[in-house]
Amino acid sequence: MKLKVYNVRDEEVELINHWSSQNNIDVIMTPEALTLDTLSDLADCDGIVNSQVGPLDKAVYAELENLGIKQIAQRSAGVDMYDLEEASKHHIVISNVPSYSPESIAEFTVTIALNLIRKVREIQEQIEKHNFSWTLPIRGRVLGDMTVGIIGTGRIGQATAKIFKGFGCRVIGFDLYPSSLMDGVLEYQDSVEDILKQSDVISLHMPPSADNYHLLNEKTFSLLKKDAILLNMARGALIDTEALLSALDKDQLAGAGIDTYEFEGPYIPKNLSDQKLNDPVFKALLDHPKVIYTNHIAYYTDEAVKNLIESALNASVDVINTGTTDTRVN
Repeated sequence: MKLKVYNVRDEEVELINHWSSQNNIDVIMTPEALTLDTLSDLADCDGIVNSQVGPLDKAVYAELENLGIKQIAQRSAGVDMYDLEEASKHHIVISNVPSYSPESIAEFTVTIALNLIRKVREIQEQIEKHNFSWTLPIRGRVLGDMTVGIIGTGRIGQATAKIFKGFGCRVIGFDLYPSSLMDGVLEYQDSVEDILKQSDVISLHMPPSADNYHLLNEKTFSLLKKDAILLNMARGALIDTEALLSALDKDQLAGAGIDTYEFEGPYIPKNLSDQKLNDPVFKALLDHPKVIYTNHIAYYTDEAVKNLIESALNASVDVINTGTTDTRVN
């Protein structure tokens, strides 16, 4: 059996080699993305492991079928970059890694919340000017006194809720499928609007869908408390970024922690330090004084990277051997 892994970063090579040795399976690695131009050496491969960022060209599915490839194992939870109907049409199983380290994302979410609430960036900017005075712009608030709204209570939302609860927060939540595991941790509310109206901190933890596209928009931003903060460590399409920037400028909320941007595909994860950004909305998001932006990195811990690689490789083997896997999404 032979697998090909696309979009390999330097730090992943040792982990992939270790798995290959342990499982006695040949693995070809490439830093290149999966495109029509990078399929040339797949003729003697049995499966693909990928880390797709932007939408995959539809023509790739047909060509993979022609090459006898029957699966793509995505090294992430999100699979919105794939056309699942097109994949199924060409008899290609798409799998994901639904749970690789919920705690990593949850801890990062709370870290960003604390940075916003305690005005860490403002403090640093003041200190850089050798201004060591105590002034109102750097006075923080107590997290434990706040109501935190969790929208989406899957594994990551649950882990996040537990940490906020540990600070003494009142935690409320909304999910189409409430979990009994949250009994004693959060109080479920009847609607997203109920969460937005009550919360001092709003944290998004859900996959994108047609129903929640731009869940946070001009209308829903008007429901927020003026001192609320918004956290998005999920998917960029949940937020209308232009509406967010406008709401921040109008003081409809106090700040935002954004780890995912709707149109991040051309930028993440690349080193573009010597290039200009062509997206004015993205640039405005990066430059906004009330925004802490991070580069889709909430998951990024040693544990998460290891679990993503091993789970995706194992799923690829499952499909090749049995025709399916527990983590298939189509």
